[in-house]
Amino acid sequence: MINIFRILGDFSHLASIGILIHTVTTTIAIDGISLKTQVLYALVFLTRYMDLLSFHWVSLYNTLMKLFFIGSSIYIVVLIQSFQKKNPIAYKEMIMNDTFKIQFLLIGALIMSLIFHHKFTLLELLWSFSVWLESVAILPQLFMLSKIGKAPSLTVHYIFSLGIYRFLYIFNWIWRYYSEEKWDYIAIMAGVLQTLLYSDFFYIYYKKVIKSGKFELPH
Repeated sequence: MINIFRILGDFSHLASIGILIHTVTTTIAIDGISLKTQVLYALVFLTRYMDLLSFHWVSLYNTLMKLFFIGSSIYIVVLIQSFQKKNPIAYKEMIMNDTFKIQFLLIGALIMSLIFHHKFTLLELLWSFSVWLESVAILPQLFMLSKIGKAPSLTVHYIFSLGIYRFLYIFNWIWRYYSEEKWDYIAIMAGVLQTLLYSDFFYIYYKKVIKSGKFELPH
């Protein structure tokens, strides 16, 4: 049976990546984008999809999605880093505003993975680490937007698409529980946490973008 929530969630995730890449490549600007969040996402996908090295086959769709998320996340980091030479002023301004202490997120995700895991094996610990890290990886981006108080609309739409992806994945796990009798408590807990982090942003998005056509975060 087709899991429509997973498919819609995946395409929402793909849309968020497309929006971000389009923003950077067409506007030749990185204002409002957190490099730290993008580095965390690259780490998320690299640790989550280590099973590719074991040639564990699920489906062509599954493998292509894994390869895309790894490749695109690394590409985005490299693309942003290239602004050190393309536009050093913009890059320096971004770094000055991108000040969230991500070491706390990394340590927290590591601790949670050691507490919550399905098996005490390297692949399972890396998977759990990636799930917990993904749940909080957006925090540097949200902190940055709150700090500067505004952002280009495409950056905002990127964050909104990420939030929709995570929201849909909660329904994906509910669907799997009823249709396949599978229940992954780690993914559910981390997914709920991530959705809660987005909740305030969703409200501001509705008030500032949908209703007024602009976006400014309250200081």
